[in-house]
Amino acid sequence: MEKLFKLKQYGTNVRTEVLAGITTFFTMAYIIFVNPSILQNAGTQDNPFNPQGIFVATIIASVVGTLVMAFFANVPYALAPGMGLNAFFTYTVCGVMGFTWQEGLAMVLICGIVNIIITVTGLRKLIIRAMPPILQSAVGGGIGLFVAYIGIKDAGLLKFTSDPGKYALLPSKTVIADASAVPALVNFSNPSVQLALIGVAIILILMALKVKGSILIGIISTTILCMIEIACGVDPHIFFPSLGENIKTASDFFGTISISPAAIGKSIASVQDTAFKMDFVGLFENHNKVLLALTAIIGFVLTDIFDALGTFIGTGRRTGIFDAEDEKLLMTSKGVKSRLDRALFADLSATITGAFVGTSNTTTFVESSAGIAEGGRTGLTSVVTAILFAICLVFSPVISIVPSAATAPALIVVGILMISAISDIDWNNFEDAAVAFITVAFMPFAYSITTGISLGFITYILIKIVKGKAKEVHPIMYGAGVLFIINFISLAINKL
Repeated sequence: MEKLFKLKQYGTNVRTEVLAGITTFFTMAYIIFVNPSILQNAGTQDNPFNPQGIFVATIIASVVGTLVMAFFANVPYALAPGMGLNAFFTYTVCGVMGFTWQEGLAMVLICGIVNIIITVTGLRKLIIRAMPPILQSAVGGGIGLFVAYIGIKDAGLLKFTSDPGKYALLPSKTVIADASAVPALVNFSNPSVQLALIGVAIILILMALKVKGSILIGIISTTILCMIEIACGVDPHIFFPSLGENIKTASDFFGTISISPAAIGKSIASVQDTAFKMDFVGLFENHNKVLLALTAIIGFVLTDIFDALGTFIGTGRRTGIFDAEDEKLLMTSKGVKSRLDRALFADLSATITGAFVGTSNTTTFVESSAGIAEGGRTGLTSVVTAILFAICLVFSPVISIVPSAATAPALIVVGILMISAISDIDWNNFEDAAVAFITVAFMPFAYSITTGISLGFITYILIKIVKGKAKEVHPIMYGAGVLFIINFISLAINKL
């Protein structure tokens, strides 16, 4: 153990590392429930994205990615499909842009390959230098607000009204409304909405009390309350609208739940519904959508890079996991020589694993900081976390009984945690404030992470030009800005 992880060198021991690994697991285990609840929305009735398969894929990607981090980089970080990136995949790439989830997985794989190439060639350093800190902070905060909005919507807390004649009903029963549509709170009479509010309260109270695993405890507690309500006679369809008509009673519902060896085996085997489903032909066969696909891939790449880098520097600098020499080597050396370089490489390679098994970008979780706070300093912490994730495969059949009323509160709280990135923004500086506001606001308002990033880039470039600071903008930023503008023009032309 000592030879493998160098425990003494990093001032730790086996007991500390094990406790740290357990802590990290409980702070991020919510992802195994939340990720399927988000990604399944990337599917359609004719092309479903199996949540059971996503659950298994989430665990496999987390285990593999975390073990690579442990043995290749020897740092105490755990990986899983990233929050924000899964929302980008579902609601922007597959929702707004109209790609299938198979085409989305192809983008994720391309993103992973591109990121590895730019890492080993040194292009990553240029991208890091090119994107100003203001945009990095704004993108992180904007994704947080977007995730929170999804949670509020999935909890059923909002209703929308529109003036007569200001909306259209499509054959698919989708309602298209213009700017007259106004959101408002529901009246809270729905048991599912009431349950979601209880879930939010549970998680917020536990977080305020600094209870480890607050989000996971909240999800499990709310799910148990849901089961109690169903047992007491509440119609299961209220919590699970997609249930078949043959499920009419509580006994019918509970009869569908099984954790027998056969059920576990069948559940684990469901990963074949998501694994190796990347559709590269479909992604690029429509020439009108090639530029759109490239824009989405750029969004994946940029978010992936800065999400991981921010986590590493933000948590590793204070604890000594990464020192000043690591950061210097990151920017000056070639290849993967420093501990930070190896950690970034492990993070990026995990994205490829996720694409193969059927989930969105796998990335380093900031919740790893909980384990680090407990003293975790080496890859042994990550090994423990990976083992606990693997054990969760046994419980894969129960994913179907976790209602959106239980996962939606988790999204709201995760959004609160993510939006803290905007605290690094100087809101008294109008230039920074304008760029940040445009980036953050348009992600939830336009229901598109890419739109927020695109408009943020364009706003930043425009302000710098009119202020006579055009030389401060890196050429890579200009190139990205041109691509984003072309994309907006193409969208306008296609809708004429």
